[in-house]
Amino acid sequence: MGGYIARRILLILPTLLGIIAINFAVVQLAPGGPVDQMIAEIKGRGDVTTRVAGTGAGETSAPGLYQGARGLDPQIVADISKMFGFDKPPLTRFADMVKGYLSFDFGRSFFRDQSVLSLVVQKMPVSISIGLWSTLLIYLVSIPLGIAKAVRDGSRFDVVSSAAILVGYAIPGFLFAILLVVLFAGGSFVQWFPLRGLTSSGAETWPWPERVIDYLWHVVLPTVALVAGGFASLTMLTKNCFLEEIRKQYVVTARAKGAGEQRVLYGHVFRNAMLLIVAGFPAAFIGILFSSALLVEIVFSLDGLGLLGFESAIRRDYPVMFGTLYIFTLIGLVVQLIGDLMYTLVDPRIDFETRE
Repeated sequence: MGGYIARRILLILPTLLGIIAINFAVVQLAPGGPVDQMIAEIKGRGDVTTRVAGTGAGETSAPGLYQGARGLDPQIVADISKMFGFDKPPLTRFADMVKGYLSFDFGRSFFRDQSVLSLVVQKMPVSISIGLWSTLLIYLVSIPLGIAKAVRDGSRFDVVSSAAILVGYAIPGFLFAILLVVLFAGGSFVQWFPLRGLTSSGAETWPWPERVIDYLWHVVLPTVALVAGGFASLTMLTKNCFLEEIRKQYVVTARAKGAGEQRVLYGHVFRNAMLLIVAGFPAAFIGILFSSALLVEIVFSLDGLGLLGFESAIRRDYPVMFGTLYIFTLIGLVVQLIGDLMYTLVDPRIDFETRE
């Protein structure tokens, strides 16, 4: 097992490098950039330097300059490019970025006066909070429901629950989040739940029982939006795992020896059937944390990693974009390794060293 872990750890670095390199290359080909963003902001504000540059010989429309820079003094454009580091060739910028990443130096945000690492640490609790509640509720709903469907395979309950699951799975999380806002957050009907954030204004001065209630009140709709479409695959996986185990010979033998149905189901089948489900918990949590929660955070204005990534992509804040990508990828690779190790904890018979 030690050799397998060592090989997986050695693969993390080239995998990270490859993912960062591909995304860096794609971003270079995308139109717009932080220089364009800054120039657009300067021209929109009508700064003195812009007005001066636009009234005399300093004005230029030479080809090769940024589209948004036409009408600005070329020296201003050069200063902005140097401020963002775009006075260097792309390969040099990529090498400097990778060198900093090896020491977890992700630089500073172009448009926020903070380091990337401090921004991630600041936003992480919100995303972890939503992701953890959603993952726990998905498991609490999916496992009992999947077992019930396996025991009643082919019954009316199985058919009706499968139809409901497919409907929930077909509705994107962000659309369901918008529906919840319209129905329950003052959109067009009732306002039972708050529209945004995880705490009320001034809640930090309240007694802790009231703060807990206020937090739970705010977290209901985002969690429901994530759970509604997230439990379908886990429910069907649970059902299929139990069906596969129920049909095996050892179950027939246990029943033949007089073991009760509950004893057979939870004493023999449960451990084998839950192998994939339990081992997949870390990956499921990361999936909800870094993908499913993105648009839900935007809908409910939750100041988490999803909203941070969205705003960074819109504003072309490259240090935040690549820094969060690096952190998320690293966490994802480590979690995959943890998931493999959990297989051996759930079932010690599994040995990755002896696999063919």
